[in-house]
Amino acid sequence: MLPFPRTSISQLSTGSVLAVALSILFVSRRLWRRSPRTKKISRKGERVVILGASSGIGRALAHQYARRGARVCVTARREDELKRVVSECEELEVNTGAVSQGASVCSVVADFTNVDEMVHLRDVLQHEWNGVDTLIVCAGVSALRPLMEVAGLEREGRSFTPPQASAEGIKHTVDIANRAIAVNYFGPLVSAVTLLPLLQNSSASPSILLISSLAALVPAPTRSLYCSTKAASLLLYQSLSIEHPAVTFTFAIPATVHGDFRASAVDGGPVREVDPNTHGVKPEDVARRCVGAVDAGEKFVFIPYVYSRLGHLLYWLFPGFVERQAGKKYNFKV
Repeated sequence: MLPFPRTSISQLSTGSVLAVALSILFVSRRLWRRSPRTKKISRKGERVVILGASSGIGRALAHQYARRGARVCVTARREDELKRVVSECEELEVNTGAVSQGASVCSVVADFTNVDEMVHLRDVLQHEWNGVDTLIVCAGVSALRPLMEVAGLEREGRSFTPPQASAEGIKHTVDIANRAIAVNYFGPLVSAVTLLPLLQNSSASPSILLISSLAALVPAPTRSLYCSTKAASLLLYQSLSIEHPAVTFTFAIPATVHGDFRASAVDGGPVREVDPNTHGVKPEDVARRCVGAVDAGEKFVFIPYVYSRLGHLLYWLFPGFVERQAGKKYNFKV
């Protein structure tokens, strides 16, 4: 009998270990899903409110839910853009033959960082729909500059010009950080405090979808303010998912996404990537994947799965390698 070759984990190639790990993660992700939500809530008539629906992923999500006849409430600060989204959703309903119960698509102009406007939104949802089934938190802003640059410093090797940040530069940095915090952290916080009780008390299967980012898990140069504020809201909602087990939370972790999201940069920074919209995932694909994940009760949704999940895993195992690759992606020289 030929001897069976002995192979230890240390002898396996890095690629083999990663392949096995990803396979385990993929299988476990499938096995640990909750029972399909559609058994409790019909796709037609599902009450869905989307915060940040005027463009990008939020707009694409509104389209997805309208196609299947859900009742959709789109919110954002720009009234003209909301009207356009409502018109698009109504047209999709007609074209697909989707018919829902009651008013199918509506809009409420609201800034999700404004408490009074969010309370007004809650009153509308309670009065018009007697509650809500699905809350989607999609709004956010970007930031594109290295933090010291925001403070007015230019780095040359290990030196800075000027050598120190001025008091005005530091105050400016704090002001910019507060703008990012207001939208990327306080907006989701206000949304949860305002709408989660209504959601839990009025739905047979309450669900919350937070559109986060791979940047909340894997840091990147020139993205310090964006990464940190997105990470804060992600951890906030992860904690809320433990505090409120009756509500199913889904966290979407997309990588680079097509669109003009970078135009929302609160620091006015330039886009450093080369043609960022030629290699990113499309908002429509993100939306389609997210709707399926909410239906299935998935916890984390990495989009695209292999790239985002592998990037996350590699950062655990080989942080230096990932940091160097991030530097190349964002054209940042150490």
